Order: sequence, then C-alpha cells, then structure tokens
Amino acid sequence: MENIRNFSIIAHIDHGKSTLADRLIQKTGICNARTYRDQMLDNMDIERERGITIKSQAITLPYQAEDGKLYYLNLIDTPGHVDFSYEVSRSLASCEGVLLLIDAAQGVQAQTLANLYLAMEHDLEIIPVINKIDLPSADVDRVLEQIDTELGLDPDTHLKCSAKEGTGIDEILEAVVHRVPPPRGDARSPLAALIFDAHYDSFRGTVIHCRIFEGTVRSGDIIRFMFNDSAYRVEEVGHFLLSREKKDQLSAGEVGYIIAGVKTVSDVSIGDTITLDERPCDKPLPGFKEVKPVVFASIYPIASDDYEDLAVALEKYELNDAAFIYEKDSSVALGQGFRCGFLGLLHLDIVQERLEREYDLSIILTVPSVRYRFTLKNSSVIDVDNPSHYPEITTIEKSEEPYIRAAMMMPDRYLGAVMSLCIEKRGVNSSLRYTSPGRAELTFEMPLAEVIFDFYDRFKSVTQGYGSFDYDLIDYRESHLVLLDILVNGEKVDALSQIVHRERARARGVQACDRLRDEIPRQMFKIAIQGAIGGEIISRSTISAFRKDVTAKCYGGDITRKRKLLEKQKKGKKRMKMIGSVSIPQSAFLAILKSDTD
Repeated sequence: MENIRNFSIIAHIDHGKSTLADRLIQKTGICNARTYRDQMLDNMDIERERGITIKSQAITLPYQAEDGKLYYLNLIDTPGHVDFSYEVSRSLASCEGVLLLIDAAQGVQAQTLANLYLAMEHDLEIIPVINKIDLPSADVDRVLEQIDTELGLDPDTHLKCSAKEGTGIDEILEAVVHRVPPPRGDARSPLAALIFDAHYDSFRGTVIHCRIFEGTVRSGDIIRFMFNDSAYRVEEVGHFLLSREKKDQLSAGEVGYIIAGVKTVSDVSIGDTITLDERPCDKPLPGFKEVKPVVFASIYPIASDDYEDLAVALEKYELNDAAFIYEKDSSVALGQGFRCGFLGLLHLDIVQERLEREYDLSIILTVPSVRYRFTLKNSSVIDVDNPSHYPEITTIEKSEEPYIRAAMMMPDRYLGAVMSLCIEKRGVNSSLRYTSPGRAELTFEMPLAEVIFDFYDRFKSVTQGYGSFDYDLIDYRESHLVLLDILVNGEKVDALSQIVHRERARARGVQACDRLRDEIPRQMFKIAIQGAIGGEIISRSTISAFRKDVTAKCYGGDITRKRKLLEKQKKGKKRMKMIGSVSIPQSAFLAILKSDTD
C-alpha cells in the first residue's frame, strides 16, 4: 500500500484536465505512439465531438519514481461542467489527493472554487497546478495572487506546467508520489469496498468500478451487496489500464473493477458497500449524498411499440449515470413514457443524445420544468414537477418556485449586457466585485424556471463565449404561478401544458401558438390554436383551411346561385370541424422547446 497513490484532476471546464491526463498516460508509457490518440480517457463519441468530459474515468499508471521505487498511481479524470459535478464528488470519495488545475490565462473561475470546496469536504491533499503557461496571454503572477486570496491555498506549493507542450509533467508525477498520502486500510480486515461507478457490458453483465478500503477480494470469492443483501460469485477482478487488465486480487487501497455475473442492472446501487459473504464488515461505508435533480422533463418513444425498449434502455443508462432518475408517466397525446429528473439543461441534452445513439431509440422530450411548491387551503404542501399534477386553482393558498444564486464571471466590458439579461429574467439582489483588473464577478438571485428556458445560450452569446456561469439552489420564494394550457381545435394537449409566472404567461402563450401554427399541417377546415389560463384565452393563432373553389362551374346568372354553393360549402366545413381531429406532428413538440433566439 505504501506504493499506491489515488488522485484526481479537478478544474473548471476547458482548463486542460483531459490533456494533462493524456500527458501523464504518455509519460508512464502504458501506450505506444501507434495506440495513442488525444483525449484518451474520453471513450464516448459524444465527448470527443463536443470536446467535454461527461463521465469520470479511472486508470492505473505504473510510475518509476526518482527514488527508484515503482509506484501505482490511480488517476481519475473528472468533468468540469457544473451539470456533472456529481461525477466529481463520487470520484473524490475514492481519492487521497487532487491536482487542482488553473488556466494561466483565465485564472480562478466559478467551477474551480466549487470543486475546491468538494475536495475540502473530503479532506484531501490539494496540489495547485497552473496550466497553459505557454500561452501568450498567460499571467502566472496574477494566478498566484488568486490562489492566495480567492482559494486560500499556499501559493508556494504550486506547480507550473503546459499540458499541451508536455512541460512540467515530471514535477507533477513526483509531487503526486511525495505529497499525496498513501491510502490507509488493512488487507487482512473483512472486505469493505465502495462502488463509485458501474457500466453494463452485453457479454459480461454489470462491470462494477470500486475502491477497496479494507480487506482483499479474489476471483472465486462470494461477495454480498449490503444495500439489497444479494450475493454473487466473483468471476474476475482487475485494474483499469487502457483496457481492463485481469489481476489475481484487489486489496485495501486499490481502485479497480469486479465482474461477478450480475445480470440485473437494478441489483447494483452506486454508493453501495461490497463485503464478503462469510466474513462481512460491521457497517457499510458512508455512501454519497442523495442527488437532487432540478430540471424535469418527460421522455416518450415516437412509436408506441418502442416503449419496452425505452424501459430497458433507461434501466441500463441509469447504472452509468447515477444523477439520472426516472419514473413512469403517461399522456393522452403521446401515450406511455417516463418522467425524468436531470441536474441541468446540458445533462438533459446529453441524456437525450446518449439514449438515441447508444440504444438506437427515437424519443420525444416534453417542455422542461422545475419542481414547484404549492400550499393548499387545507394547509397541506405539495411538490409539483409535472404540469398535469397542477392542483385545482380554487384550492391553492400560495405558490412558490425555486430560486438560485447565479455566479457569473466575465470580462467587465460585457457587464451591461449581462445585467440587462438577468433583470429580464426576473433577477434580484445583485452584487458585483472585480476579481482582477478587467474581470468581474456578478451575482444574481433568479428563478430557476427562467434559467432553464434559454438563459445559458443567451448568456454565452452576449459574453461572446468568455463568460462562465455556476449556480446553486438557495430557497423557495412566493410567486404568482399559473397553468398555461394549449388548445388545438378546442381540445387541450396535455403534453404542451406549462406552469409559468403570470407575467410571462402571455409571451409564452403567443410563442407556443406561433410555433405550432408553423408546424401543424393545414386541413380542409380552419384550426384555432389557443393559449388558455383556466377559462381565459390569452393568445391565439389560426391555421387557415384549404379552400376548394366550388363556384368555378358557376358562370353568369344570378349572384344567389354562387352564394348558395358557398353556404353549402360553409356548412360542410363546419360539420367537418366538429368531427375532424387534428394530428400534431412530433416536430411540433420539439419546436415548443426552442427559444426565440434559436
């Protein structure tokens, strides 16, 4: 155990975590020039296309230190985006130290601070590393000042490197060996292993990623999951190198995988403790904080026959993404589906894309919403995240919506545009401070419902991509909320209903009606699309009917002949409208999601 080091790389998005991981992998020589590619630990196509890390990945690096000893460095590369901070917190539970990466040009950003606090919660050894020192705009002295004043770390402990150029990598490896403490634990104690991740392999069943805190596990052992008390025989254990590498055993302090023929995905719970059946440990390890989703949307299959495939796909997907939750849901317009919870809009976007790619599904998402709180006149309090569960209006005493504290960092030339955007989104209690010459941090308290609609895209536009945005939930505040229904040809479409603030209802209703008018095909009769709050119509668009010229054969003669034919046509259209049903195409549901700027 003296020769094992478990560490993680944490940083704000785009500060060079995956590039540094690449250099460490190259330096330790576990891949040759032929098998090397950029972003080696980003396995998913979607990660490589978008240039972001979504899943934490573990890898064991054998390293010959300057003192001549061979060390095994277990590296976990983590995501930087706020929507995937839950991945980071799970990874840190398996580590003793972290490399806190800071961009020499951008300095300390919102997620740098958030990730630092996560590392401090786990009481880890923190090594500040200033990356990108090769950039012309690098300002190392300013970053050292920020490390001291904003992070509260000793600037003398910092390391400098350029992950792109490969400079300073040896110093980082030596610092990991000498400054990160070795893991504690006893290989002879009863087994206690923490599951921090898992994925489904169609040939081997569930592959469990775990950190061994106490004891030893070998192939052939009977292990027991403490969460649901199910037992399995271990088929294989090993380390993660570039691929899975089989070992005889995993003992205290090591990070690796266990394959035990777990066929049903639901048996594995992230944060569960694994122990031996005949010699169990006394109590389970402390798991992870229960994750609380903030954005909700329903997912439906485009073809109702695909419902079973969607159910199986979600079960397998949930294993690989512990922050994702779902339950059954149904809609009159769209049939059977699932109500899902996400950590943010990027998370929602990634889940949708991964389900379509990895499980070959065609799905529809409904309008995203947040969890509102209603106090009824009988003093009971209910939480509503689905517009179809909106309580009867006469029973509501007061309605509340979640507020967030948004911290935005940007060059000060964009302050005016960002302030206007925040005030438009009902932002209050702003504060401003200058973190360094030319850079400002702006804090606003805003309703989460306004942020999930189109705030992030517009924020990136007005700051030309230079702004960084981080938020945390603070509390629920009283707000005038109403249920906006969309009626097509007089019939309510439940999948298009939204809970909105009263001031925003008309604008949202007009936008929804205009979008549907462009998407719904014309019929032989007029179609009215209306936005309604209760019995009050607040917006309307009309799709005009196809018109057959019934008077074409009528030439000359009295005008009453033409009028008679037109009246007859009018009656026919009226009858058709009463019995005619309007089918809403799938594209209409997606069009509602788009904001005006799209």
